[in-house]
Amino acid sequence: MSQLLSNLPSFALATLLLVMVPGQGVAMVLRQSIMGGSSAAFLSSLGNCLGIVVWSVSSAIGLSAIFTRSETAYSILKWSGVLFLVFISLQTFFSLRKEYGKFDLESTTTFSAWESFRLGLVTNLTNAKAAVYAVAFIPSFIPKETSLGFGIIALGTVWALISITWNIGLIWTVKKSAIYIQKTSVRRSLTAISAIGILGIAIALALS
Repeated sequence: MSQLLSNLPSFALATLLLVMVPGQGVAMVLRQSIMGGSSAAFLSSLGNCLGIVVWSVSSAIGLSAIFTRSETAYSILKWSGVLFLVFISLQTFFSLRKEYGKFDLESTTTFSAWESFRLGLVTNLTNAKAAVYAVAFIPSFIPKETSLGFGIIALGTVWALISITWNIGLIWTVKKSAIYIQKTSVRRSLTAISAIGILGIAIALALS
């Protein structure tokens, strides 16, 4: 347990950087904020968090039975996490070559509470990055003396908390400065910072 807690800061940093990467989850929250308002965006963020919990529990149930006592499996998980981070970092760097389009501000569509929540849930459950993160990345931060299932669910909970905290920040930012957050320079800077940070975490994990 103590070793798991000692791994928490690096896991939290890696998770924050991954959550910051502009992707379908971030786009969903920003779009909901602009088109449906803060309440719709928050409910979508809650749905996104439920999706994270679903991925984490699924990962814990499946991996606990397979990887608990396998040295080879832990090595595979570790390097899967490293490769995943490198891939995301490179993908993020490459995305800097493209221009980011504006969000659809012309729509007058309104969403009910359930529709907003469901949108966040479905967005996460169809997000391949979330699936790989739960299965290949989270376990690499869990020490051998800790129950793999417990560790995955615990860190998955941390992931969900970090995700919704970041999303609340986005919602607040959009509410205060909807035009500013859509500037290409702002979004490109955020992307570049995330890419560099993720690559650094990958290198640290590879050397651990």
